[in-house]
Amino acid sequence: MDSIAEISRLSLTASEEKLLNTSTQIYTNRPTGNHMVFNHSILCQVGLPRSKVTGNEFMRRSGDAWLNVQAGYLDLGKGPVLQTIPYGTMPRLALAWISTYAKRNKTREIPIGESASQFLQLLGMDSQGGRHSKLREQMHALAACRMQLGFNGSTFNGQPVDQFDAWIPSITNQQRALWSGRIVLSEAYFAEIMENGVPLDSRALNALKGSALAIDIYSWLAHRLYRIESRPVIIHWKSLKEQFGQEYQGKDADKDFKKQFLKQLQNVQAAYPQARIKQMKGAVMLLKSPPPIPHKSL
Repeated sequence: MDSIAEISRLSLTASEEKLLNTSTQIYTNRPTGNHMVFNHSILCQVGLPRSKVTGNEFMRRSGDAWLNVQAGYLDLGKGPVLQTIPYGTMPRLALAWISTYAKRNKTREIPIGESASQFLQLLGMDSQGGRHSKLREQMHALAACRMQLGFNGSTFNGQPVDQFDAWIPSITNQQRALWSGRIVLSEAYFAEIMENGVPLDSRALNALKGSALAIDIYSWLAHRLYRIESRPVIIHWKSLKEQFGQEYQGKDADKDFKKQFLKQLQNVQAAYPQARIKQMKGAVMLLKSPPPIPHKSL
């Protein structure tokens, strides 16, 4: 072997090696306009559910920010069908892609491909392992749901999506739709993205797409760190669990959450090497850091 670095790489999993390569690219190559993707500012503070929700309503709070999601109905060709509440990585990646297309092209109408397979490619995901049906399920849930996003006395009421033309598989080819998929964003959601969309680095999202928690931590830090003034911000584990750990239940919930959060935080720091974060006893310390996308790049 030529070096210890090469030996250590042999022990990495495929996802770990991908993250290491992405970290190197981000650290050595400044982002260009093509690397920018956008997320709603409140969704950077309070994310969608990370696992399947029991019932038809979900609420998450973090300080003054809050998110309420209610399941809705969608017509899939034979009348109204109640959908689940969107959860996991797919609706997060889809919202980022859709918001980015809308902001770049200044349009509420978003083409999402002729099939779930094509949209998976747009999201940078392969179409193996049943991802077609999973994506359809989550896109239907996202299109049907009603969201309320609140912060500091301001509330967004409504649906991010005004209209969704579903992929309806043909009889002869289950991967081919009868018409191309299309999403039309609501006027209020579109206006918010155009005015206050938070820029993220697509390379980081692509490296972290295996974990909804990692995506949420990254989005939060991207929105939070550059706004810190000269004094560091200390956030205790109780507050972190309230913000990120709602899904962790049972007698070891606090312990399980902390273990998983620290694991994903390490991955996020690799994908966001400018982030300055320190672990403390009972807390983490956030220090002022450059955003993933420099403001002059916007």
